Amino acid sequence: MPCSGAQTIAAYVWDYADGMEIIKYFWDAVASLDSAAAQLHEGTRFPVCERSALKAAFEDAGLTEVGTTSLDVIAEFADFDDYWRPFLGGQGPAPAYAMSLPEEQRATLRDKLKSALPPAAGGAITLRTRAWAVRGTTRSNA
Repeated sequence: MPCSGAQTIAAYVWDYADGMEIIKYFWDAVASLDSAAAQLHEGTRFPVCERSALKAAFEDAGLTEVGTTSLDVIAEFADFDDYWRPFLGGQGPAPAYAMSLPEEQRATLRDKLKSALPPAAGGAITLRTRAWAVRGTTRSNA
């Protein structure tokens, strides 16, 4: 049975290119150690994770009244190990890359990343995270 009214469709994606510092610091460190791995950077690999591209995708799908907004959150880590530990799980592009490295290269990456992250007093690490939210309306069949 066809829908007689308009429906709202919404989604969000992480801003890997700029606003997801947890991942950006990782891939920036990777690229500084292995230029061939720069192509794996999620900011490059997932162009729809950018505000205008996300909006265009909804419009190209035929949605109307498309709007976007940022969802900004601060991620706090007790120390570097608290930040680094999830990369050792192997789930997702960044952890899979980290775990694909021989132990010596992974240790080099760890050291490079540790020197790049901005620690606060006591060793805590605070990073910015951003997701782009998008909302659009389907055309009414009425």
